Amino acid sequence: MNPQTTVDRNAADTPYAWLRLALSLLASTIGGIGMWSVVVVLPAVQAEFGVARGEASLPYTMTMLGFAFGGVLMGSCADRFGVAATSAVGAVALGLGYVGAAHAGSIWQFALIQGVLIGFLGSSATFAPLVADISHWFIRRRGIAVAICASGNYLSGTLWPPVLQHFVESAGWRPTHIGVGLFCVATLLPLSLAFRRQPAEKHAPAPLSVETQPRPVSPALVQGLLIVAGFACCVAMSMPQVHIVAYCGDLGYGVARGTEMLSIMLGLGIVSRVGSGFLADRIGGLPTVIVGSAGQALSLLLYLFFDGLSSLYVISAIFGLVQGGIIPSYAIVVREHFPAREAGSRVGIVIMATIVGMAFGGWVSGAIFDLTGSYRAAFLNGVAWNVLNLMVVLWLLQRTRAEPRAARAALAERA
Repeated sequence: MNPQTTVDRNAADTPYAWLRLALSLLASTIGGIGMWSVVVVLPAVQAEFGVARGEASLPYTMTMLGFAFGGVLMGSCADRFGVAATSAVGAVALGLGYVGAAHAGSIWQFALIQGVLIGFLGSSATFAPLVADISHWFIRRRGIAVAICASGNYLSGTLWPPVLQHFVESAGWRPTHIGVGLFCVATLLPLSLAFRRQPAEKHAPAPLSVETQPRPVSPALVQGLLIVAGFACCVAMSMPQVHIVAYCGDLGYGVARGTEMLSIMLGLGIVSRVGSGFLADRIGGLPTVIVGSAGQALSLLLYLFFDGLSSLYVISAIFGLVQGGIIPSYAIVVREHFPAREAGSRVGIVIMATIVGMAFGGWVSGAIFDLTGSYRAAFLNGVAWNVLNLMVVLWLLQRTRAEPRAARAALAERA
């Protein structure tokens, strides 16, 4: 076979790349069920096992932690073995996890299965590895491609809960879990076969370029700063997402209104992710993070000054439009600063930081409310973390702007 033919078949920005993006979005939407099903079945699980609400929330915490750290493992495995392998592992893990959870005899067994099989090995394989993989298949439209792939998580949160609720009410949560497990295996395993082709970019010899030259900012420092930035922005992001329902209840508007606002946030978050992709293709990853983070900070400040029902709907819509694109923009930043062969592991690490930030932010906002009796200090805490994120990203942008000049100077000296 002509080597050039192989490269052309596996090149970026081709019709196949767009097909692969569509399949990746589908896989992410299906596999993302692991993050949402536990929320839907929480009341039924709590009632059956006879535990308190805090103990019944443990499976969600375990799932989120498993998803966060599993993204690092699955990203590293995808770099080494390919995303087809990790997708297959995720499919099997989700199948075993849901069938196993359906036969759990206690809340602790249920939580452990959720954390290990569904979160750590299952859903984690359908997010960070797929986002990193799709970045290899696009150059001119990399930003929008990554944003679309990352939207699978939000689409999953939009589509799965009503479906699950229907079957939980009609058949019970245990049969529903068995059905979900079988569905995941039946759909995700065949999809994993579609990801066997390897991108040309990932295995091509690295040219003498910015990736291989000494930098003003070391790769380790860039990675560390992205971890801090991702954690900080998501501590701020979690405040409205986790507490808007309770906040509306405290204001006397009712939890149903808060639920509607949360749905608006998530729905417009998809629009935000796609829009941030277009923006990243034009101005780059770090500037796009700055735009989203600045908008998020402004939205949090607006919550401090306006608490009327109509105002909260408008502010929640604005919040959804600005925050949704921040996390996928970090994947673009990783691709701009690190070799393609490291994309899976490094994107997984940053995604892990954002998930841990969400978990910490949701908890600390509640703790602040318990101490002060108001969400005002919690919103201010979110603003402070958002400012930290902006400072880190602005500093990183300023320092890395000199990298192309440094690379050209190094090339000149070696010529």
